[in-house]
Amino acid sequence: MQAARQDHRRLSPSRAPSFRLAAGEAPSPSVPDVRGSREEAPGCAGVYPARGSARPGLPDGSSRAGDQDSGSGVLISRHIWVNAQQGSRGSPCQVQTGVQRSHQTWIGGCSRGGQAVPHISLSLPRPECQVWTGTLLLGTCLLYCARVSMPVCAASMSQDFGWNKKEAGVVLSSFFWGYCLTQVVGGHLGDRIGGEKVILLSASAWGFITVATPLLAHLGSAHLAFMTFSRILTGLLQGVYFPALTSLLSQKVRESERAFTYSTVGAGSQFGTLVTGAVGSLLLDWYGWPSVFYFSGGLTLLWVGYVYRCLLSERGPSSHLDGFHVDLPPPSDLILALGILVQGLPVSRHTKVPWRQLFRKPSVWAAIISQLSAACSFFILLSWLPTFFKETFPSSKGWVFNVVPWLVAIPASLLSGLLSDHLINQGYRTITVRKFMQVMGLGLSSVFALCLGHTSSFCNSVVFASASIGLQTFNHSGISVNIQDLAPSCAGFLFGVANTAGALAGVVGVCLGGYLIETTGSWTSVFNLVAAISSLGLCTFLVFGKAQRVDLSPAHEDL
Repeated sequence: MQAARQDHRRLSPSRAPSFRLAAGEAPSPSVPDVRGSREEAPGCAGVYPARGSARPGLPDGSSRAGDQDSGSGVLISRHIWVNAQQGSRGSPCQVQTGVQRSHQTWIGGCSRGGQAVPHISLSLPRPECQVWTGTLLLGTCLLYCARVSMPVCAASMSQDFGWNKKEAGVVLSSFFWGYCLTQVVGGHLGDRIGGEKVILLSASAWGFITVATPLLAHLGSAHLAFMTFSRILTGLLQGVYFPALTSLLSQKVRESERAFTYSTVGAGSQFGTLVTGAVGSLLLDWYGWPSVFYFSGGLTLLWVGYVYRCLLSERGPSSHLDGFHVDLPPPSDLILALGILVQGLPVSRHTKVPWRQLFRKPSVWAAIISQLSAACSFFILLSWLPTFFKETFPSSKGWVFNVVPWLVAIPASLLSGLLSDHLINQGYRTITVRKFMQVMGLGLSSVFALCLGHTSSFCNSVVFASASIGLQTFNHSGISVNIQDLAPSCAGFLFGVANTAGALAGVVGVCLGGYLIETTGSWTSVFNLVAAISSLGLCTFLVFGKAQRVDLSPAHEDL
């Protein structure tokens, strides 16, 4: 038995992913609670220890200090192991499940005939979590480097190609025409095959298109058509990113850490805008607008190469489950395991989306409308602020107004995440914290947007723009994670629906902004539009917003 225990410890993989399905979720009948239960699959013996007894996975039934489950804590993940030994199909195999709680983890394995066999453990070690958080932060940064290249270059391109405000508005808004079409697809694919795979494929494609944009502009005389096509294609490719990211984080991150993790990764949007605003403004002055697209697209392709080679490359008989390295048993074992699983023991995230269950809930519609408002108001400011400063204050330096607001937004985003998680850990209700973040992100930010339209001072305009953009980052810790609160099992899909609505509103909002400027000759109307949209989303969320899960059946099962 001692030898078997050592074999078990030796064979346990050192690195593995996790399916973090729900915060506060109760074990469902389809995946039994391991405490004091015993369940056998056909032809297989599965043994689960009694409450407070030995840790599952050690063949001799022994345990280590701290491995007993007190039954308390928040359930943050559920694990299932199906193990078999090659060439021994006639002998029994063991099927085990385990749950991970907020203050301890249960892991599992199996043995047959006194010999331990490998198992797949679905838990994410913190060092690897930190690596992926940093990687996704950089990916979000590069996403926005490519996205804001056109707004930064819009004024110069308008001069070169003779575009008026309406035509420039068409090019700027065309990004969202494509962006809104792939949101739901990206979220659903992220829920099914893994968000990191979707992110990597889309990044490689949008990086190539960004590099090719200046070439498309000089293919012929139809500059407006080619640039519109380029932006639509970029929007299509980037539309899958945030839904896939939401799916990935909802599966990996517990409720009390979601806000900081999401706000950290989300800070990449401000950092990317800052980088393009600073470096892009210099490149624009020194080498012309094509250099901005070469810069942002080239960096994206380098990031894709790094992620593929350093984080997703594989060697030897191994595979990648959810983007992380997992040692798998031989093919014959997998065939036997599949035969067991089809008889009622699921091992992966469900693929069925509970459409009716979700869209019958007012809290879901409140989240969608709030996300729509947050996205639309942000897209309007993102698209038109560079042109506003360049036309209103023509003698000002571009690196000032393209850098300072986003320089403020980065620490604001991190602060919002820290504050949100701190308040929840202090015992404040989750929905109360989420609504407070929305008051800051939609309410107070819209006040500064209104002020932006009623000042003639360059310094005041920079301050108001910085405050408005910085406060909008509080939405990362509000509505963005509230979607994960409502439906962590299909958060990618639900975020895709909400962001599709936001992108559609962005198309209308950016075009409407250009129309208002052209017809009224005043930028005040644009900032009034931003404030009105933000107020609509805030009021809806304050009245109908909730944080209870809506993707559970009455028996507390994932639908």
